[in-house]
Amino acid sequence: MILIVSHQKDGHNLAIQSALQQMGHEFAEIDLAKFPSMSSLTLQYQTQQFEEATLQIDDKEISFNSVGAIWWRRPQGYTLHPDLKGSLESNFSYNECICAINGLWMLTDANWINHPVNDEVASRKAYQLKVAAKNGLLIPKTCITNDPEQAKQFIESLGDGNVIYKSFSATEQAWRETRQIKKEEIENLNAVKYAPVIFQECIHSDIDLRVTIIGNHIFPAAIHSLDTSYKYDFRMNYHEAKIVHHELPEKLQEQLLSFMREMGIIYGAVDLRLKQNGEYIFLEVNTAGQWLFMEEPTGMPITNTLAQTLAEYDHYFAKKNNAVLAG
Repeated sequence: MILIVSHQKDGHNLAIQSALQQMGHEFAEIDLAKFPSMSSLTLQYQTQQFEEATLQIDDKEISFNSVGAIWWRRPQGYTLHPDLKGSLESNFSYNECICAINGLWMLTDANWINHPVNDEVASRKAYQLKVAAKNGLLIPKTCITNDPEQAKQFIESLGDGNVIYKSFSATEQAWRETRQIKKEEIENLNAVKYAPVIFQECIHSDIDLRVTIIGNHIFPAAIHSLDTSYKYDFRMNYHEAKIVHHELPEKLQEQLLSFMREMGIIYGAVDLRLKQNGEYIFLEVNTAGQWLFMEEPTGMPITNTLAQTLAEYDHYFAKKNNAVLAG
C-alpha cells in the first residue's frame, strides 16, 4: 500500500490520488494536522523484536507493516487536544508528537519520495549551492549574512541593479518572494542584523526553467518570465507567462541527476535561469515544488510518472517481502 503524508487542501496531493485511483492501486492519506486530536498511533514490541505499528485515521486502521511506499508531500503541523490550555503542557505534548512520529518514520523499510530526513537536509539553501557547484552546476555569486556591512560590501561589489535578496523560508500565510535590491533599500540594510538574508547576483535573463525530476525522469519547462509583470520570481504570476517544454543539454541533465543523488532525494523541482550566452544557472531545488502549472501547457506526464513511481516502489517492497518470507 502507498501512504501519502499530506492534506486535502493540496491540489497536487489530490491529483496523485486521482491517478492512483485510476490505476486501481491501494493508498491511504495521513494528515498530520489530525494528530493527535483526531487520529492515533500505536507501536508494539515483543521482547526481542518490533511487532507492529498501526495508524488510526478517519475510522480506518492502517498497518504500517503493509506500507511499501510513502509520499512526503507538504505535511502540516500537529493539532493538539483542546483540553490542553497551558503553554507548558502544549509544548510538551507537541514535542512528544514530534518524537513519536519521527520515530515511526525510522521503523519502516518502505521506499520514500522523499524521506523526511533527506527532505529536511535538502531544503537547506546554503547546502544546495555547495552540492550544486560540486556537481558542476553554475551558481550565482552569493552572500548569506546578518552583518549589514558585509551585505553592503557585497551589493556594492556587483553594482546597482545586480543584486536580489530572498528569505530561507516562506509559507502561504507569510509569502516572501525574491526581490531586487533598490537604492533606497540600501539605506535600510541595518535591519539585516535581525535575521540572516540571502543576497545573490541577479541573473539577467528572459527565461526561467522549472525542471521537475522524479528518479531518472527529467521534465524541463521554460517559463518566459519577461512576459510577466514581475521578472524576478516567476512564482508570483506564472499564469501570465508562456510555458513550453525545453530540451536540456545532455551534460546538464547528468549534472542534475548527480546533484539529486548526492542530496538523497527522489523528487525535486529545480529552478534554473538561462543566460543569453547559453549558460544555465542553478538557483535552488524545492523538494515539494509545484508541477501542475507546467504540466497542462507542456503536456509532460509528470503526475502519472510520480504515481507510477510510487506504485513501482510499492510493488518492489511487496516482492522483496514475499521473497524473504519464502526463505
